[in-house]
Amino acid sequence: MHILKRKLLNPPNLPDTLIEGHSQAVLVEGGTRVLMSSQVGMDSAGELAGPELAEQTEAALDNVERLLTGLGGDLSRVVMLRIYLAESARYDQQVVMEALKHRFPVAPPAATWLIVYGLAEPEWLIAIEAEAVLPGFVLNS
Repeated sequence: MHILKRKLLNPPNLPDTLIEGHSQAVLVEGGTRVLMSSQVGMDSAGELAGPELAEQTEAALDNVERLLTGLGGDLSRVVMLRIYLAESARYDQQVVMEALKHRFPVAPPAATWLIVYGLAEPEWLIAIEAEAVLPGFVLNS
């Protein structure tokens, strides 16, 4: 079994991003890197979770969690997030921050936030890409 080491970097000479639900950086040693396609606010049936950013954020994070669960992991294995927020939801970022703090209460991942003109469908307000590291994951050819 591989040992996964993870160290959060939140130096005092940079802004405190922990209040926003993410770390400045995460050092990872060991394990297998998992790169996930962006997840949007769709439920497991492929339906939009709702018209509001809060509903779509929770659904996108649920999808990330389901992907990791299928690989034997969980959200604690996420080391990086890329959050794409539609321009129309620009001023609702606090909703996303609260969801991140709830889902990642300990050892939050690093994150990049981008405001984009729009996503692939006009009703989509958020897309979340995640990178995770799973210990002891064996690839089958």
